[in-house]
Order: sequence, then C-alpha cells, then structure tokens
Amino acid sequence: MKLKLGSLLALGLTAQVVTAGDITGTVKLNGTPPAENPIPIDPACGKLNAGKAMTTTFFVVGEGQGLADVVVYLKGITGKSAGASAAPLVVDQVNCFYTPYVATAQTGQKITVKNSDPLMHNVHPMPVNKTGGNQEKNQAHMPKGADLSFSFPAEEMFLKFKCDVHPWMFSYISVFDHPYNATTDKSGKFKIAGVPAGKYTLAVVHRKAGGGKEVTKEIEVTDKGAIVDLALEAK
Repeated sequence: MKLKLGSLLALGLTAQVVTAGDITGTVKLNGTPPAENPIPIDPACGKLNAGKAMTTTFFVVGEGQGLADVVVYLKGITGKSAGASAAPLVVDQVNCFYTPYVATAQTGQKITVKNSDPLMHNVHPMPVNKTGGNQEKNQAHMPKGADLSFSFPAEEMFLKFKCDVHPWMFSYISVFDHPYNATTDKSGKFKIAGVPAGKYTLAVVHRKAGGGKEVTKEIEVTDKGAIVDLALEAK
C-alpha cells in the first residue's frame, strides 16, 4: 500500500510531538516552627499597618502543615529560559513590606518593582553571582512612583532585594535558566506547568526550614503530569 506525501508528512509530525504535563504537589513542615521575631517598624510604616505588632514571616505554615515560600525546581536543565519574552515578575512594596517575599524568575526575565506606598523606598538588589553578570543596583523609589525594572543574566538562589530606608524590608528571588520552577503558596502547594514527559530530579529549598538545605526527589512526568509531596524539617 502506498502512502501519499501528505500522509507521510503528517505521520512524521505526529512522531515528533512531545507530550507534557504539570508537576503539582505540596511541601509540608515537619515539627513546630520557631517563634518569629518582632520588627520595630517606624511610626510612618506603623500607621500603614494600623498599629499592629509586626513580626518576621520566616515560617508561614498553613492548614495541614503546608509550608509557604519554598522554592521548587527541576535540576540539570539549562539554556531554556524564555528570557525577556516571559511575562514580567511583579514585586510590590505594600505597607512597608515586599510582596511576594519569595519568588522565582528566569534569566533575562523582566522583574517589575512597584511602590504602592505613600512613602519613599529604595530598591537595592544585592546579587552574589556577580561573575555571572548579575549586577548590584540601588535606586530610590518615590511614593507611588513609576515602576522600576530589573533583570539578571545568571542563575542565583535567593537573590536578595532590600530597602535601605526600612531595614526590615526584604524580598528573595531565585533566578533559573529555565521555566520549570515555582514557589509554594500559603498552603504549601505548587505547580510547575508544561513539563515535557521524562525523568527528572525535583528539588525544594526554603530559606530556614531544613537548615536551608536542598531536598531532592527523583520523579517521572507523563502526559498526565506528576504529583509530588515533600517535607522539610523545622530546624
């Protein structure tokens, strides 16, 4: 039986289709987190927070011990960053705190920093991987001023953004050379979308839990995705 050229091309294209799925799961905290530290914020920022007593938020634990602010990512993947074509990561300054506190971005991706406060801040990213091309900057940000824009060409875990005007203000952005990364929400849940089918090493790391050490798990992604649950120790 002879196949027409169009049929052969269709078969070839079908053979080249790579299936993909989503990696979803939850990162939980084993044990009781340590007490948070009080933050002595100034009167102007105190007014924005309705006079509430403010503390650090190193450990945000939700229902079922789900742990927020955990960075989740695939290891051993490089050179697949969407770069400047990726949707910008937006970081805001609200009531004298950065939000989100922990996030992920890709190399070359635009990071937009807003100032929703009626107060002046300054945005001071402090990268460690300067040999890779990540540059330190320090820019004043006027009250409800125009957005500031940043991007970083090299991978770096927990790249610190700080405000020198308000020394308790920090944000940590982990930069990867691929899109297969996420941060857990307040329930400890995460989703990494559109991962090509295959076997991978999934890694999770939190700034404080587990001593800040990476925990990994070997996984397999199919066209139905993969469900992965992990835990970190409260220490």
